[in-house]
Amino acid sequence: MLRMLAILAPIALAVPCLGQTQVLDDNDQWVAPAGVAPGSPEGRLQIVREALAGGEYARAQKLADAWLESFPASGLRARCLLARGDAIWKGGNEYDALFDYEEVARRYPSSDVFVLALQREYTIACAYADGLKRRWFGTLRIVDATDEAVEMLIRIQERLPGSQLAEQSGMRLADHYFDTRQLDMAAEAYDLFVQNYPRSPQIDKARLRLIYSYCASFRGPAHSAKGLVEAQIRLRELEVRAPMLANRIGAEALLVRIDESEARKLLMEARWYIAQDDLVGAERFIRRLVTRFPRSVSTLEVLDIAPELAEKLPVHAKAGAPDYASLRTAMRAALEPLGGGLTSPAGEPVPAVPNAASTTAEPAKAAAP
Repeated sequence: MLRMLAILAPIALAVPCLGQTQVLDDNDQWVAPAGVAPGSPEGRLQIVREALAGGEYARAQKLADAWLESFPASGLRARCLLARGDAIWKGGNEYDALFDYEEVARRYPSSDVFVLALQREYTIACAYADGLKRRWFGTLRIVDATDEAVEMLIRIQERLPGSQLAEQSGMRLADHYFDTRQLDMAAEAYDLFVQNYPRSPQIDKARLRLIYSYCASFRGPAHSAKGLVEAQIRLRELEVRAPMLANRIGAEALLVRIDESEARKLLMEARWYIAQDDLVGAERFIRRLVTRFPRSVSTLEVLDIAPELAEKLPVHAKAGAPDYASLRTAMRAALEPLGGGLTSPAGEPVPAVPNAASTTAEPAKAAAP
């Protein structure tokens, strides 16, 4: 009998007791520490984890409920909340699981499962941002959850600033705005990403999408040109910071298109003032147009009407106006070697822009030249 006990003793010591909390050893293997009683908080928490690992999600949730009720002040409470959240999520209700993850994030920021809780939230937020609906009272998935996704992605950045998870959340949030055509928000999110993570592997993507967001936010000559101005500034910065990237995306051609769009806006504003019979106001925008964009298509168009308009100006306004007739003659002479067309600084033809003569929309407020 004693010989039998001597043989079985090492085997018994090598098998972890049911309910023991496992820890990582020096080889990163999970092992059970000695001296953990099955009825202790550690032992009962291990039973919860074993049920969760075995796919018994409903049982794991009930065990976690009982644990939290039995040990409300235990230092392991954050771990049990995470385990219960995992059981609820794996059971098919990720939205209810967020309540446990949020409690860990709010009340236990110094716990060893704080980051794990935020990682769970990030995964769920990405699923919601990709279109997953949350359940309506635990039944059908018909409730839009994009607002929850945005809120979680913002909170993760606030709770773990400078971390890799925060960086991923920042890019995912910006991409969500970009994909859903919320371009003003996308530009703001990409701009924050560029400022907060200048060494990120995704910095080039953020810079390019920032420019594209600004360009796409311009809704036409009848609206504010703020987006175009910002895009122009960012493109100039890109040419200095990453010249190869700027060359690859055709930054110079984009700048020409932006200039043409700004010029078209000034032309529309001038035509609107003409339609209102305010020739002084119209000449103000014409002067700004020919000064800022002397080689644009819009300048070529406006010079066809500027000399006649200048002749109708009051004496005090005509005295300070440029010689539009001479400008028109010089521009036409410069275009003759090019076959009558305008070219960009890179030597590429500038496409014609549709005429806006019939437009009478009220222009955006602009400062005097």
